[in-house]
Amino acid sequence: MLLPDPAIYTAELSKRFGGKAAVDSVSFEVRRGEVFGFLGPNGAGKTTTIKMLTTLIPPSSGDASILGFDLHSQAKKIRERIGVVQQQDSFDQGLKVDTSLDIYGLLWDTPQEERRKRISELTERFGMEEYRRKPTVDLSAGQRRRLQVAREFMHDMDLLFLDEPTVGLDPIARRAVLNFFRDKVQKEGLTIFFTTHILEEAEYLCDRVAIINYGKIIQIDSPANLKRRFGSAKAVEFKLLEGTSDELARQIAGLDSVTKIAQDQETGSYRISTIKPEVIIPDLYRLSEKLGLKITSIYISETSLEDAFVSLVNNSTPEVSN
Repeated sequence: MLLPDPAIYTAELSKRFGGKAAVDSVSFEVRRGEVFGFLGPNGAGKTTTIKMLTTLIPPSSGDASILGFDLHSQAKKIRERIGVVQQQDSFDQGLKVDTSLDIYGLLWDTPQEERRKRISELTERFGMEEYRRKPTVDLSAGQRRRLQVAREFMHDMDLLFLDEPTVGLDPIARRAVLNFFRDKVQKEGLTIFFTTHILEEAEYLCDRVAIINYGKIIQIDSPANLKRRFGSAKAVEFKLLEGTSDELARQIAGLDSVTKIAQDQETGSYRISTIKPEVIIPDLYRLSEKLGLKITSIYISETSLEDAFVSLVNNSTPEVSN
């Protein structure tokens, strides 16, 4: 049985600006119907890669095909079948929300009746009903982001490029948007190419991820496999009976085996990254008792994708000589 062509195929794709390689000979495939994460630190080459794959800038060298169309010679056919959500705002802020959605659908030749239907569905799904008639210039940053994401679904597409689509969204809105993407993949077979700095999003949404640093891809695998292969630090999570204690957090941070500590004042919970969770637990009880605090629950959680990401990036970053 022949498998369908990949949604994205690249071979030694590069982009240079002057003498600097922003993207350096990257090769990968994105399967149809999957969510493919493209992760890396700032300046790693993520946005430059998206700009090449969406035909906004030409590659310096290498080959690529998008949905079976050649990147060099069939750019128009590619643009007809993709959607793109960029990092920055890209709509006329003088328009009202529903007008902005309607005009965008019109630009894509979406029939009027279908546009009306989609505007109603999208404003409801993205929680924008109460400000449908509000000028986009008066929206908050999070509301503008929701509009920009929703607007892309005013037309049909086979492949969607998302460049940090949840920037500015609160946790509830962010999860709603991620679930919307997941539904589109599962129900309609949409393929998504996804960049984010929020590693929990990638772990929640992506089937596979590529990690890029200094323009080069250093690993491609599923989030689970990356955690298993490269994650080292585990986490100890615990809760106090009443609130949180800055002094407890300060003393825990001073322990040799602790690499990071975070506290949530609303829930009274702490998360400690450590390579020796079995060693840290007795110290937690000792310190909390000394401060007159009571731990109500404690457990060891698995390594996260963020742990694996940090390990991979740190090990691939070239040393700077003095």
